[in-house]
Amino acid sequence: MRLSTQIKPISYLKAHAAEIVRELGKDGEPLIITQNGEAKAIIQSLREYERTQETLALLKIAALGRKDVEEGKHVPAGEFFAKMRTKRNNDV
Repeated sequence: MRLSTQIKPISYLKAHAAEIVRELGKDGEPLIITQNGEAKAIIQSLREYERTQETLALLKIAALGRKDVEEGKHVPAGEFFAKMRTKRNNDV
């Protein structure tokens, strides 16, 4: 991904909105919008936005799990599965 080719002024967005939306759906590349020469916004396809959100959610889960392990809030896998087998056998 070469972001340098994906930088456009806000005037371009105003004049080419339909074309931009169409292109976002094709290549998935985000578009950086500038105002007064300064980057202000990123436009991306819904598909790419959803992928980003899923990735962030997985990273958050991993970080929370890591924090729990560091704080000693975990059970060894063997112990966990033994408890689950016992629970299942008691429920039957």
